[in-house]
Amino acid sequence: MAAADMTTEDYPMEIHEYLVAFNDSIGAVDEMLNKMMSVPRSELLQKIDPLEQAKLDLVSAYTLNSLFWVYLTTQGVNPKEHAVKGELERIRSYMNRIKEMTDRKKAARLDKGAAKRFIQHALCDPKEQKDTPAKKRSKSKHK
Repeated sequence: MAAADMTTEDYPMEIHEYLVAFNDSIGAVDEMLNKMMSVPRSELLQKIDPLEQAKLDLVSAYTLNSLFWVYLTTQGVNPKEHAVKGELERIRSYMNRIKEMTDRKKAARLDKGAAKRFIQHALCDPKEQKDTPAKKRSKSKHK
């Protein structure tokens, strides 16, 4: 039912804006689902790496369960007391695990050798430094 088809006599005027926003959201979800379903899943999965495949599967599962949550609510069933709540939490935990994996990949890697050289250079006293092999070579070239 489009927002234009509804008359304000069918429901309280206070919720009109909420209903229009809800209707727009449903339209956006429908559009996205149609876009996703227009490409065969096997074709889509071939184009993305395994981590992206997992993300896509989780988002799909989360979306379907969220829509079922909304459906239960419209039927007068409390979704907080339904198994769908546990399923959403399970999916969310997997989403968090994937996010952690992605964040770890993005985290800066420490070059231990370079860090050790920086620290040694910062801590060494130039007066204590005797003739190092590099200095010896340098001196022999200048003689």
